[in-house]
Amino acid sequence: MLFFPLAITVPVAALAAGMEALWGYPQPLLDRIGHPVMWIGALIDRLEHALNRADLPEQTRRLLGFVALALIIAIPVTLTCLLLCVGYTLLPAPVMLLMQAAMASTLVAQRSLWTHVRAVATALRKQGLRGGRKAVSMIVGRDTSALDEAGIVRAALESLAENYSDGIVAPLFWTAVFGLPGAVFYKSVNTADSMIGHLNLRYGAFGMASAKLDDLINLPASRLAALCLMLAAPRQQWPHIWRTIKRDAPRHRSPNAGWPEAAMAAALNTLLAGPRSYGGKITQDPWIGSGTSGATVADLDRGLHLYRKACGILIAGLLCTALACMIAQ
Repeated sequence: MLFFPLAITVPVAALAAGMEALWGYPQPLLDRIGHPVMWIGALIDRLEHALNRADLPEQTRRLLGFVALALIIAIPVTLTCLLLCVGYTLLPAPVMLLMQAAMASTLVAQRSLWTHVRAVATALRKQGLRGGRKAVSMIVGRDTSALDEAGIVRAALESLAENYSDGIVAPLFWTAVFGLPGAVFYKSVNTADSMIGHLNLRYGAFGMASAKLDDLINLPASRLAALCLMLAAPRQQWPHIWRTIKRDAPRHRSPNAGWPEAAMAAALNTLLAGPRSYGGKITQDPWIGSGTSGATVADLDRGLHLYRKACGILIAGLLCTALACMIAQ
């Protein structure tokens, strides 16, 4: 991996966040070449089919899962570093800084997350429960066919909070630390976790390495995401939000998702998590927050507003840190 000073990596992260907030990932580019996450996903799919054989012992599949994860990280990161080496040989450093930022912006999902969650609110208003269930099924893995309005809204808010952490804060955090290679490293692990890091018969052994590493590298971002969501709320709510985070975040099944979800729940005075159905089976997860479980579409609107403010706070923080790093150089 190429190692850049913070005077380069933090400005790259700040520019990437701003670029993605303004433009997102252009649809013509998606239609023509796909998306970087799709390329990583194709690599993961090939490795999984080649190595995760059902006839192999569990210990062997677990070992091959480590091998697959090493390749999932090494191949995209190595190609990224080679591209940057060639680029810095041929182009001026300021141009390459902008190119790093533009490429890193493709691994951030501010606009797409906003679009998908807002679509749930729009569907609820225009099409009722049927439309809301269909829209929220696009962003969550739980059963949605029997959800009422409160269940749909809670599912959307949980997805908004969790994906704010691992779809926005985390890739920007690793970009700020290592530049574009850091963003590619993070997204490779995170995509592997989303595809093979499941506790079921097929992936339980093979995907263990991906799931564990994803938990580890999301630790700092989940805490930072909770902080940004807290700062986006009115100042008088901060003590209550912080108490809720400390009390409820450890109760979540994930070592990371509970942090932004607890911040979101406390800021909106609503309950999140709780019992839900996956594949026809009810999981009795504890509630997070101390408000009402009867969330409405108006609460989803407030959650989206909080999310936009948290994104703005994150970008402002990156810009200030970038300026400080450049001055200190």
